[in-house]
Amino acid sequence: MIRMQPSVENTQTIADSDAVAVERTLAGDRDAFRVLVERHSHNVFRLAYRMTRNRPDAEEVVQEAFLRAYQKLGKFEARANFGTWVYRIAANYAIDRMRQRKKDEARKVEPAVREEGIENDPVALVHDAAPTPERLAHNVELRKQMEIALAALSYSERTAFVMRHLEGCAIEEIATVLKSSSGAAKNTVFRAVQKLRLALQPFVGRGTQARAMGTES
Repeated sequence: MIRMQPSVENTQTIADSDAVAVERTLAGDRDAFRVLVERHSHNVFRLAYRMTRNRPDAEEVVQEAFLRAYQKLGKFEARANFGTWVYRIAANYAIDRMRQRKKDEARKVEPAVREEGIENDPVALVHDAAPTPERLAHNVELRKQMEIALAALSYSERTAFVMRHLEGCAIEEIATVLKSSSGAAKNTVFRAVQKLRLALQPFVGRGTQARAMGTES
């Protein structure tokens, strides 16, 4: 499900307010940075969780992202958007964390335990008031296949897919995070969608597939 984009006026107001908070932080007001954390931490956590699929890792990403943002605040360009900037820091650290977790899990015999029941789960299907056991079994299988398909994407593909189809980010924002051109970012999103569709095709119909991926129009 693609989230609603804020209006141009609201976006500009937030950006202006962020700029003031950054200036106050650089002047020594730590409470001003707390305002930035409170304003952007929810969105950063949502991005981090959807990328890592793991709450502890997502919480670590949020903490590290804002710590790095605070440490590098002197290098932040006043004309830039703080929200996009901290998003990029979080996404880059999440990619590093996923790589590290993959190495850690490869050393373990037990499979990683995945957390269920998170709001706006990308593999959540349309609610059925009275699902049959067969339907429940199918949903569980679809969830499993979606997790496998997401994990099989490259880090840049998963980041692009999550930001575009689950976070509703603009292509320009994705390009900034991936450090690529807008055209390259768009191609990465397209490639991710095509891979997911191919992976899910044997398990679901076209309409259910779109809902499961969050790409339903």
